[in-house]
Amino acid sequence: MKSALPSTSVSLDSTAPDVPGAVLARLGGLHPKIIDLSLGRIERLLAVLGRPQDALPPVVHVAGTNGKGSTIAFLRAMLEAAGLTVHVYTSPHLIRFNERIVVAGREIEDDALASVLQECERANAGEAITIFEITTAAALLAFAGAPADVTLLETGLGGRLDATNVVGRPAVTAITSVSLDHQAFLGQTIQEIAFEKSGILKPDVPCVVAAQDPDAAAVIRTRAAVLGAPLAEEGGDWQIEADVSGGLSFRSREMALALPQPRLKGAYQAQNAGVAIACALHLARVLPQREEASAKARLLNARSIRRGVEAARWPARLQRMDPGSLAALLPEGWELWLDGGHNPGAARVLARQLEEWRDRPLHVVLGMLRSKDADGFIAPLAPHVGRVATVSIPGEQGSLSAAEAAAIAGRNGIPATAAEDIAGALRHVAGAGGPRSRVLICGSLYLAGTILVQNGGLV
Repeated sequence: MKSALPSTSVSLDSTAPDVPGAVLARLGGLHPKIIDLSLGRIERLLAVLGRPQDALPPVVHVAGTNGKGSTIAFLRAMLEAAGLTVHVYTSPHLIRFNERIVVAGREIEDDALASVLQECERANAGEAITIFEITTAAALLAFAGAPADVTLLETGLGGRLDATNVVGRPAVTAITSVSLDHQAFLGQTIQEIAFEKSGILKPDVPCVVAAQDPDAAAVIRTRAAVLGAPLAEEGGDWQIEADVSGGLSFRSREMALALPQPRLKGAYQAQNAGVAIACALHLARVLPQREEASAKARLLNARSIRRGVEAARWPARLQRMDPGSLAALLPEGWELWLDGGHNPGAARVLARQLEEWRDRPLHVVLGMLRSKDADGFIAPLAPHVGRVATVSIPGEQGSLSAAEAAAIAGRNGIPATAAEDIAGALRHVAGAGGPRSRVLICGSLYLAGTILVQNGGLV
């Protein structure tokens, strides 16, 4: 949750219309901790609300360290290409909280968001609950009140005790790439983190699994065996890879698909697309059992999968930022890119993309939260970058200062200059002139949101 939510307090008895920011600010004071993993509080609230999680259309529940949002973006695009209507819950947001809750294909309106938040607030009756828990309840309430064909749920943190893990029987679950992140909450080892992520598995519910570190894979397989949850694993049950034409090639026991090049950039997006395709193939079997979705479900086929792979969009994931007001600060012919990755696993896959960017010099603007493993993020990037400028993330109390981030970059072999602000950082990396270059802004989704605003918006 961003720290810049409005602090205005509005009484529930007021005749003036409430606004989502004011309700969110009020709800943020109901629990002393922002993160406190538990299902007890949200299950209590959902019981008072009439268990909206039981009234959802078929659910795809996605956990993992990296790639969750992109996987959901691919799957949503495939479903919508088939004419299906989709609820989507993701986090965090980049610019507006409303981005987190997409009801029947449309970002929730302010009035509707304020309404479900207030209903949850009244039902909660002042009991302790985290902001993520109560906003998850609000999303489920909004989804239960609107018809749709599929619900896509992204875990916020972990899986086993994540607030989204209240759906008793999803249609399919998915686990994207698992790596070290949020160790203070999920455990210090890859095995412990994989155990938390695999907590979304349910008896007899298939789970699509991306290729994993061997230790993580072993934990997921053990959990699946205990529960009797069938696994569809990358490399065994399905695989996806780039082909010579620049597109992708997907193969499973059911079908082989030649796919176009995704709009989402980065070699790592192939894996996320593969997870989404494997989920879509399962949904194509499940949805015809629902009378209201059967006709459209037949259109969830090779054609709609191809269209979804090509059309999927997910801001701040290796997104090109020109034209725009920040891009205009760079010399003519330079490129500006943005990526919200913020942990060592994300840095490793980003480094693989940078390996392919050898046609022009690369410079970096970096900002990170103090809670992240900055050394682990910066080290994989070191061999690929030229000039580096660091910034403090505007409006984030938990941000590393520009000087702190520069010191961390320096001890990882990247001399860096601390900049006063983002514009100053861009001017610094472009200051040496030279050949046409790329500039990558990275290190935090919170920084990414600021960049999108300053450059002109999400698109």
